[in-house]
Amino acid sequence: MADWQEITGGITAPRGYQAAGITAGLKPSGLPDLALIFSEVEAIAAGVFTTSQVKAACVEYCRQRLQAKQSARAILCNAGQANAATGTQGYLDTLESAMAIAQALHISSESVLLASTGVIGQRIKMDALRSGIPKVVAALSETGSDAAAGAIITTDLVTKSIALETTISDRSVRIGGIAKGSGMIHPNMATMLAFVTCDAVVSPHLWQQMLARAADRSFNSITVDGDTSTNDSLIALANGQSRTPAITELGAEAEKLEAMLTAVCQHLAKAIARDGEGATCLIEVQVTGAYDEISARQIAKTIAGSSLVKSAIFGHDPNWGRIAAAAGRAGVPFEQENLQIKLGNFLMLENGQPLQFDRAAASAYLKKASVGAYLQQDTVLISVNIGNGYGVGKAWGCDLSYDYVKINAEYTT
Repeated sequence: MADWQEITGGITAPRGYQAAGITAGLKPSGLPDLALIFSEVEAIAAGVFTTSQVKAACVEYCRQRLQAKQSARAILCNAGQANAATGTQGYLDTLESAMAIAQALHISSESVLLASTGVIGQRIKMDALRSGIPKVVAALSETGSDAAAGAIITTDLVTKSIALETTISDRSVRIGGIAKGSGMIHPNMATMLAFVTCDAVVSPHLWQQMLARAADRSFNSITVDGDTSTNDSLIALANGQSRTPAITELGAEAEKLEAMLTAVCQHLAKAIARDGEGATCLIEVQVTGAYDEISARQIAKTIAGSSLVKSAIFGHDPNWGRIAAAAGRAGVPFEQENLQIKLGNFLMLENGQPLQFDRAAASAYLKKASVGAYLQQDTVLISVNIGNGYGVGKAWGCDLSYDYVKINAEYTT
C-alpha cells in the first residue's frame, strides 16, 4: 500500500500556492492559453529540461535562472507559440515576459520561471501577452489549478492533474502537479510541460536530485512516437509551508517525499502517454530479471516505443513476436532461453519457447482496453522477464492509430 492518499486540488493543494489560467488571445482557437502558478513565499526550485541542441528561449532562460538561484515564486506559461528557433528577438521576448509578470506580482524577475508551448519557429504574441498578464494575475486563486491545467494544453484531449498527501513528522505534506503533452513524446525528455508544487521544507540540492530521479522513472520512461521537442520542461517548487522539519539529507523522510514525488510524476506521465495523439489505450511494459534498473527500463522503453508493437496493439493482434524482437534489440544482453513474455494474463513465451494460448481471448483483451475508462480499464499490460537479476523497470506508451498521421499531417495547416 502506498504511504499517501490522493486528494483534490492539483497544484494548489499544497499550502501557500495559487494558480490561474485565462484566454489572452495567444492561440488561434480562442481557447485558454496563459497560465500562472504563484507561491506566496519564496520556494526552492528545481528543473529538468530538454536535452535537444535546439532549445526554446524559455528553456535557456530557466537553466540560467536556476544555475544562479535555486528558488522562485512564479511560473508563467504561454500556449500557442513555442518561441523556439526564434533567435535573439525570441530571447528578448522571454526577458520581457519575466519582467512584466514580476512587476505585476511585485516580485523580483529573478524569482520568475517561464515555459512556452506551441508551434516551433513562432515568437510569442507579445501584445496579447502584455495585455493578458494583469488578467492572469487578477485571476490567481487557491482553487485555480484546473484553470491553469486547461491553459497549458495544445493538442491534448484532456487536462492532466494530480495531488497526493502524506504525513512527515506528524504534519501533512502535499505534492500537486499538472502537465501537458500528447504528441512528440519520447525520452529525453518527452514533448511535455509539467509543473509540480510541494509544501515540504527540502534543501535545494536534494530537491534537484529527487526531481531528476523522479523524471527518469516517469517522464523519461514514456513514448508516443519517438520524437522529442525544444521546450520540454519539468519544474518543481517546494515552499516549506507545511512547517515540517527541513529535509536536508537522505533518510526515511527523504525517501517518503521522493516516493510521493515520483508517484505524482508517474501519474502525469501515464496521463500524457494515454493521451497520445490518436491513441485508444495506454501500454504499460514491466521488465524484470535484468542486471539493474537502468537495463530493465531500457528494454521496457524499447518495447513501448516499437511502432510494430504499437500497431499490433491498435489492431488487437496479440503478436508477441514483435515484443520479443523489440526486447532483443534494446541493447541489453540477456540469454534468449530465459525470455518470458506475457500479455495481460496470457503467457505466450516461457524459457524462450512459444506456448499455446487463446488468441481470440488475447485479442479480446486488447479490444476491451481500447474502449476502457480513461486511466482505469484502458491499460494493456506487457510483462517481460529476461533472467534472474534484481533489476526492475517500467515504461509507458500508447497504441499507434490512423489518426496519429492525420493529426500531425495537418498540424500547422
